[in-house]
Amino acid sequence: MSIAKVRVGMIGYGLAGKVFHAPLLKANEGYEIVKVVTTREEEVEADLPEVEIAYSAEEIFEDYSIDLVIICTPTESHYSLTRAALQSGKHVVVEKPFVVTSAEAKDLIELAREEELILTVFQNRRWDADFLTLQECMSQGLLGEIHTYKAHFDRYRPEVKQRWKEHSLSGGGVLYDLGAHLIDQALTLFGIPLTVWADVQSQRAGSTAPDYFHIIFGYETGLRVELRAGSLVIQPGPKLEVHGLNGSFRKFGLDPQEEQLKAGMTPTSEKWGQEEVANFAEVTTIIDPLSGEQETFSIPSIAGNYDRFYDEVYDAVIDGAALPVHPTEALEVIHAIELAIKSSNEKRVIQWFDEVEY
Repeated sequence: MSIAKVRVGMIGYGLAGKVFHAPLLKANEGYEIVKVVTTREEEVEADLPEVEIAYSAEEIFEDYSIDLVIICTPTESHYSLTRAALQSGKHVVVEKPFVVTSAEAKDLIELAREEELILTVFQNRRWDADFLTLQECMSQGLLGEIHTYKAHFDRYRPEVKQRWKEHSLSGGGVLYDLGAHLIDQALTLFGIPLTVWADVQSQRAGSTAPDYFHIIFGYETGLRVELRAGSLVIQPGPKLEVHGLNGSFRKFGLDPQEEQLKAGMTPTSEKWGQEEVANFAEVTTIIDPLSGEQETFSIPSIAGNYDRFYDEVYDAVIDGAALPVHPTEALEVIHAIELAIKSSNEKRVIQWFDEVEY
């Protein structure tokens, strides 16, 4: 029995479009990629031979057969393209980060509401193996009440590459690129903080966009959330380090799905999303509170599943189900980035609700 198809138009075929969105869509029988706007014609012809190449976004917007538009372009163009897509009556998936400013995000959310259209953001690292595994440990109460959460996304890339992410000051740099992931994960786990403190810097010679950040979220309970990313880290520490009243969680290594997609694997491939045993998280818990006796053991990683995002988008388009990422959640990520920049520039702690209007 055939199922209803969601017809897709993609705008952009760089890393995000080629490595993430196109393979995930191809592996999902609920989608049909109809057109792609790109200058990389040979790559699209090789990867998606049945797909028509378009030469302007307007060709996508004016095609009445297209249900869903996926925006995979540089961040500074997200707002204008998403707005035009919504005005054309299309549902929209936007590559993260959502937009550059919270004002842009609010405008798009209101427009989508008025037009009764779906608007969501590809915050794919909610489906990383390490994040899913941590969520499961927390839901089981293995760690107890969390008081310290540290997440790193460090790399060693001493040379500034000639690409927009490393040169554009409008939506470029690691704060918008990697910070959007770490912030989204933290807000998903713990909600909106009371305070934001940040140090945002350009550490590499010739860097015109931030390549380092250190952010601390403060919560009423005393919880402290620490988020860091750097481009000059030769030997990374733990990706995640989480401490609760009953236990600690430490996790090294990156989720395998990006490298698997680059290697041509898909969600239908054997071992999709599965981590190596060497990268399993280490958990230490208190066995006897009186003596302080501890137990340390390895936790097998839950397999990552970026494909779940498009499963849930399909259900939202076809059946009106809940979105995998609500646009107001993506708005909060942009608010957090703005407050981090403000904190770093003014060298002070920012009160979230003094600066943000809902």
